[in-house]
Amino acid sequence: MKKEILLCFVIILNFISCGVSKSVHHLPEIKQYTLEIPNVEKINDSTFSYNQNYLTKNKQQLWELYIKGNPLQLGYNNGALTQDLMQHQEEIFFSKVEGFVPSKFKQKLLNGFLKWYNRKMYLNVREDYQTELYGLSRYSSDKYNFIAPKYLRAMYLHGAHDIGHAMQDLAMVGCTSLAVWNENTEDGDLLIGRNFDFYVGDDFAENKLIEFIEPEQGIPYMSVSWPGMTGVVSGMNKEGITVTINAGKSKIPLTAKTPISFVTREILQYAKNIDEAVEIAKKRKVFVSESILVGSANDKNAVIIEVSPNNFGVYKVQHSSRILCTNHFQSDAYKNDKRNQKQILESHSEYRYEKLQELLEKKPKLTPEKMASILRDKSGLKEEKIGYGNEKAINQLLAHHAVIFSPEKRLAWVSSNPYQLGEFVCYDLNKIFSDEKLKNGVLASSELNIPKDPFADSQDFKNYQEYKKLNSEIEDAVDHKEALSVDFISRYQSLNPDFWMVYYETGRYYFKQKKYQQAKEQFEKALTKEITTFLDKKNVEKYLRKAGKKIKF
Repeated sequence: MKKEILLCFVIILNFISCGVSKSVHHLPEIKQYTLEIPNVEKINDSTFSYNQNYLTKNKQQLWELYIKGNPLQLGYNNGALTQDLMQHQEEIFFSKVEGFVPSKFKQKLLNGFLKWYNRKMYLNVREDYQTELYGLSRYSSDKYNFIAPKYLRAMYLHGAHDIGHAMQDLAMVGCTSLAVWNENTEDGDLLIGRNFDFYVGDDFAENKLIEFIEPEQGIPYMSVSWPGMTGVVSGMNKEGITVTINAGKSKIPLTAKTPISFVTREILQYAKNIDEAVEIAKKRKVFVSESILVGSANDKNAVIIEVSPNNFGVYKVQHSSRILCTNHFQSDAYKNDKRNQKQILESHSEYRYEKLQELLEKKPKLTPEKMASILRDKSGLKEEKIGYGNEKAINQLLAHHAVIFSPEKRLAWVSSNPYQLGEFVCYDLNKIFSDEKLKNGVLASSELNIPKDPFADSQDFKNYQEYKKLNSEIEDAVDHKEALSVDFISRYQSLNPDFWMVYYETGRYYFKQKKYQQAKEQFEKALTKEITTFLDKKNVEKYLRKAGKKIKF
């Protein structure tokens, strides 16, 4: 029997090896591109330049990158200028992987799985984007070659965002976006706002990168993400096309295809209007479900392109000048989609959608400042206090970034740390993609900045930051059955008293300590709060039943 199992294992390994061989050894064809290896000049600790390409950090601690050239040169310029930042970002991401998978044997298994899972990705990514990734990857660290070689690793990282979306249970995503125009804005112009709630830890969001790209072919554009990312999650091009992405409900895909950030990158680089954006999205095979909110200055309109591995829809509003997007689909193409229906019923998406509607009723005639206040809102429906960090809030206090776009004016405001609470820095694409930027090297139009949220300096925010630390400690205590003091529990709950999670975690702690009556009381209290999802509530109820049974015995 053991021999048969071993034989099956060998056959599977051979099958996997054959399936991944081409993808593992594939490299893009780069001979057709001219290349000058960048010789970067360090001007100071936060400013670096090379031949009209440069990287600098502004006073709000946002990194700004300007690069131009053919695909290969773009990759090299990006990598040479951001090398330290990119390697730091890679270390943050992969150190988490090492933490989850400390065993060297399991790391090898992970390596094999990644090669197999991503075996078709190179067939679904444009050759010029692969070329750019190749140039960028030359500046990656050797430290994580145990996961994959540099180029493959760069490719895999662009699929990590999609996997995070597919595995909703990891709670990595819960984005919110909206577009308003005509009677809904003070000047009648199109205005778009978004929170990008992709969370891999506070340290991952520390180095935000705003990229201004002038490709040899296509339209110049800006993108907001992190070092090492060439795809787009939030961006606007010189023609006034904007893209933002929100996760839909996906089943875990069997193989990776086109990362959504490359679809949106292509839209920015090549689309001048909504129709062209739709055509680009239609021809790409994605491997997760995603909403792409596209705004267009030329159309003075916005739509939501809804893509998934087996379906495609476009949601356009009728008789309205506003469109809202959370984490469920709205087009006719998904009306009978059971997974989408379940998402509406069981997740926090519909709640945030209703909250957006409520806020828009209270804030007519939006301005960029009013849009920022919507993106920063931490309350529940009807101003209910639902606890800081609740994913039912528009501002979940975990956003990687928030962005506000005014496509017709070609203006963009990007949030600075922490989350979307810091000052929103304004950028004028008309100036940046012109000779004017070369006069003083300053990219931001700081006179149009939106001030930081006073909440960032409040005692409540300090309490929230302390709550996060204590929450990690109580989770560790639960995992290792360690004892905590009564004062610790009291302090922990006092820091975020309206949040259901503090009572749920305290209940779990008491349950592991076999203090079932105290556990029961905490689970009952958790049920009086606004619990994030249907499944979360079911889990609290399950623990409550278990505690009740333990008390009886």
